[in-house]
Amino acid sequence: MATSERLDGTASGENPEDPVAESEDERDRVSKKDTSDERKGKQGETEGEGSNGGPQVGTRYSSAEIHDNVKRQAEEEMDRPVGELAWSGLASGLLIGFSFLAVGFLRDAFPERLHRVAAALGYPIGFVFVVLGRHQLFTENTLEPVIPVLHRRTRQALRKLLRLWAIVLPANLVGALLFALVAAYTQVVPPDLRPSLDRTAAPIVEGGFLLVFYKGIWAGWLIAGMAWLIASTRDTMAQIAIVFLTTAPIAALEFRHSIAGAVEAFYDAATGITSWGTALLGFELPALLGNVVGGVVLVAMLNHAQAAESSSEEGGSDDA
Repeated sequence: MATSERLDGTASGENPEDPVAESEDERDRVSKKDTSDERKGKQGETEGEGSNGGPQVGTRYSSAEIHDNVKRQAEEEMDRPVGELAWSGLASGLLIGFSFLAVGFLRDAFPERLHRVAAALGYPIGFVFVVLGRHQLFTENTLEPVIPVLHRRTRQALRKLLRLWAIVLPANLVGALLFALVAAYTQVVPPDLRPSLDRTAAPIVEGGFLLVFYKGIWAGWLIAGMAWLIASTRDTMAQIAIVFLTTAPIAALEFRHSIAGAVEAFYDAATGITSWGTALLGFELPALLGNVVGGVVLVAMLNHAQAAESSSEEGGSDDA
């Protein structure tokens, strides 16, 4: 009997199914898991990002953190295959055309004295579609892939930038052309709305080369600034607000955006309001050059310099 009792564990007071012992073992396992997770969180913070993916210090990203967000995203985009970039660029050129339709619709609904307000309200629509869809828009690329070039300063980085531009820009323009041709030659737009579209598109080719170039600088500044600000938040509603705040002034103040404006310029040429030569050389070329200057010089170079200076100061303080 004693042997039997020792085998079941009852004689020594041991119970293999004791709930207290199992509970203690479970608490030990949970404690070890929590400790491991805490270590991982601290490791993520020491690598430059909070454990929740937010800013390292405070409630907003620093300029250096925004710079790194832009750079990491750009490096991924620069390595994408040609086909992916081309299809994404084509989608952008098509979607941006909805800005033209939205402005034409609202101008028709608003009294003439509020046409600028109507344009400001409708113009951001296409940009919201492009940004939230994560499509390739050339004017955003006057900031994002330029940052790695300024950071690395190598021929390889420059080649990747030029490759990206050479794929995305033609794809954007082809998409804009297709949208303009459909709007001009089909019945997709109600006939009573077409006069409003004509009045909306006609002024885009006016002003001459230098004025379009100058206004293009301001549009490029705003769109590249939009890309920088979007990298400062992960909240979708905040990103939509940023898109509206940075694109509405382009329409309200009649700045010149080389892709959204291309839809209007190509529509003008297709409907006979202007010639194809004026659309390409009188609008597209100067607007494109202005956008590049505004995005590269006023956003990419200035913000990179700010972030580089901030990083050097942090490095100096760490050395001290």
